[in-house]
Amino acid sequence: MSEEISKKGPNFIESIIEKDLSEGKNQKKVHTRFPPEPNGYLHIGHAKAICIDFGLAEKFGGKTNLRFDDTNPSKEDVEYVDSIKDDIRWLGFAWNDNEFFTSDYFEQLYQWARKLIIDGKAYVDDQSAEIIATQKGNPTTPGEESPFGSRSVEENLDLFERMKLGEFEEGSRVLRAKIDMSSSNMHLRDPLMYRIVKASHHRTGEDWAIYPMYDYAHGQSDYIEGITHSLCTLEFEVHRPLYNWFLDQIVEEGKVRPEQTEFSRLNLSYTVMSKRKLLELVQKDEVNGWDDPRMPTLSGLRRRGYTPESIRNFVDKIGVTKVDGVIDVSLLEHSVKDDLNVKAPRVMAVLDPLKVIITNYPEDQEEYLETDNNPEDESMGSRKVPFSREIFIERNDFMEDPPKKFFRLGPGREVRLKSAYFIKCEDFKKDENGIVREVYCTYDIDTKSGGPAAGRKVKGTLHWVSAMHAIKAEVRLYDRLFSDANPDGHKDKDFKEFLNPDSRTILKNCYVEPSLLNAKALDHFQFQRLGYYNLDPDSTAENLVFNRTVPLRDSWAKKA
Repeated sequence: MSEEISKKGPNFIESIIEKDLSEGKNQKKVHTRFPPEPNGYLHIGHAKAICIDFGLAEKFGGKTNLRFDDTNPSKEDVEYVDSIKDDIRWLGFAWNDNEFFTSDYFEQLYQWARKLIIDGKAYVDDQSAEIIATQKGNPTTPGEESPFGSRSVEENLDLFERMKLGEFEEGSRVLRAKIDMSSSNMHLRDPLMYRIVKASHHRTGEDWAIYPMYDYAHGQSDYIEGITHSLCTLEFEVHRPLYNWFLDQIVEEGKVRPEQTEFSRLNLSYTVMSKRKLLELVQKDEVNGWDDPRMPTLSGLRRRGYTPESIRNFVDKIGVTKVDGVIDVSLLEHSVKDDLNVKAPRVMAVLDPLKVIITNYPEDQEEYLETDNNPEDESMGSRKVPFSREIFIERNDFMEDPPKKFFRLGPGREVRLKSAYFIKCEDFKKDENGIVREVYCTYDIDTKSGGPAAGRKVKGTLHWVSAMHAIKAEVRLYDRLFSDANPDGHKDKDFKEFLNPDSRTILKNCYVEPSLLNAKALDHFQFQRLGYYNLDPDSTAENLVFNRTVPLRDSWAKKA
């Protein structure tokens, strides 16, 4: 945790935990859990929950369980289980031996459900989901009792057992808790506990034909695991009375009873956070998989070049509150810039190359010039970069008729080459289409670092790559996936209508300095004057591929 964040006072959840500990509650233990559904990849919103669940346990000397809520086999996959584990480890958290699955508790949950039937607090309903929804009424109108709510205990036990054995079709029967059809809280109007699902489970295979609903399984699983603080997002606040009602039916005196506390979820501008909608983007090939660098998934952010430290710092900055809101995505982008600024080596790359020929530099000469790896961290040292008579610069660093305040290269203009010499434009050549293809310059040998004229001043400094030594590379420029700040907020339009057509641009004819041949997948760099980039896992020695993490300047601020 950064020094700036550590100076802050406790957030409201920390205050609750401190009070619990001071009162000796839960045997003075802090035990949290992170309970993802293995039906998709984790995204930046989950990162906030992970940091809160694991971070609070770390702070108070407790532990955190990783529990997969695997209660919907038709949507779950081992691929998602593995990706979730990878993402949590990448963020820097460990659950040690505390890895569980809700499916570990299927038999216990089933027995507790039978207990509710025996106690007259649960019944099998033969109605369709549509009819049940209609009978529930609305918050101002009482619901209608189910005609099956008066079944005998014996009949309910028999039907529930036969549901378990797979004798009935999906959708033909459900098990409901018998609570209060007139409650102002819709979640207490005889909620579903079990439904029939005829699908193979990734862990239990064909053993079960019924699966518990989240509201039933979640609190009971917390109780089984001895969870003290069950932390979740604000949309579950109205579920809390039901969470407590289910616990009331099973909690034994002297045992730890979990307590649910809600915090605001993370909503980002220019982003959708629904796993269903992210899955839709993947399935409809709007993106190239869950780890597409434009996706808000942790695997996508990792591939784009985000660091775990930048995400954890971002979560620290936005804080923990009970007020929902939308965080500007630029805050996340600034977090990764701040982090990479102090740790990313500076290298030279040219994305839109224009050849410069230094006419008074010997044709057969090459030399290696010293340049620093990161001026923010002297311990990162320096390296040698090759220099020769022909170099590449960015095309937009030259203008044949530059305005007065253009401090880059133009006829008669002089600039500094980073860590090299001053050069002065003497002439240039165009092709038959009027496009400048070559620029002819002279250099001042005395302006080399340490030379007699090294202190002479010019207003412009350009990055460059030696043409003789340049390595060709592909560079993928990523931008925000959506062009609308709230793509999910238009009731009359599909969110996909706001996909940004310019969210990815692929540049094939870029050049980078030869030191990048030694880069490993996901290594990050600052391309001088351009932004932060990393080496994509698809990259090979024959085809270097770099992803832009973020530019140095916020181009969206100009669009706003």
